[in-house]
Amino acid sequence: MSNPLEEVGHKWGMVIDQDLCTGCQACVTACAMENNIAFVGEQDAAYGRSLQWIRVERFWEGEFPEVKSTPFQPVLCQQCGQAPCEPVCPVYASVHSENQQINIQVYNRCVGTRYCANNCPYQARVFNWRDYREPGPLDNALNPDVTVRRRGIMEKCTFCVQRIVQGEDTARAEGRQMADGEVVPACAQACPTEAIVFGRLDDPDSLVSRLKRDGRAVQLLEELGTQPSVTYLKGGSSYGRNG
Repeated sequence: MSNPLEEVGHKWGMVIDQDLCTGCQACVTACAMENNIAFVGEQDAAYGRSLQWIRVERFWEGEFPEVKSTPFQPVLCQQCGQAPCEPVCPVYASVHSENQQINIQVYNRCVGTRYCANNCPYQARVFNWRDYREPGPLDNALNPDVTVRRRGIMEKCTFCVQRIVQGEDTARAEGRQMADGEVVPACAQACPTEAIVFGRLDDPDSLVSRLKRDGRAVQLLEELGTQPSVTYLKGGSSYGRNG
C-alpha cells in the first residue's frame, strides 16, 4: 500500500440515482448556502440571471391530456476530463486541478468573456452580473471557507472543493488513507433520499465506483467525448449498495 503522505491526489466523481430523486431541490438550497451563492432577486431572475450552480431538470412525456412526468435530473458541472470550457479561456481562469481531477474556476483571473459558458454543452456555468450584498445579519451566514465572488466573473459547481481539501488535509495529517464517504458535498449531504453519492473514482471499491459500473449508468451527452465525472442511474430498481 502506498504511503498516504506521498499521495499526489485523487479522482473525485458523483453518481445521481434518478429513481431516488424526488425533485425537492434541497440540493439547490444546500449548494447556495455552502458556496455563498447570492439570491439575485425577482427582476434579475426574470432576465435569466440566476446564479444557481445546480438545477433540477424536469421532463414530460406524451401530449395533453395524457401527460406524465419523467424522473427528475439534477444537472451541475460535469467536471469533464476533457472539458470544452478550458481551452477557450483566454486568461486560463478555467483550468483542470491535478490534485482533485476536477475543473476549477480561478476567480481572480476571470475577466468575464463568457467563452467558457458558450462552449459548455451542459449549460452549467453562470455569469455574476452584480455585486450582491447580503443585508445584516444574513451576512453572518456566509461560509468563511468560500470566496465571495465579485461581479463580472463566471461561477460554477466545484464539487465543494473546500470540503475535499479539508478531508485530504485531515487524512494526510493523521497519516492514513481517506475513508470512503469521508467527504460529502453539500448537495449530497442535504439529499433526503440519498440520491446523490460522492467519492473517489480512483478507488475501485468505493461506493461511487461500484455505482458507476451499474448497468443503468449513463452520462450526459456522452457522445461528445467530454469524459464527465458525473454519472446518472436511469430506470429499474436501485443498485445493491452493500454489494
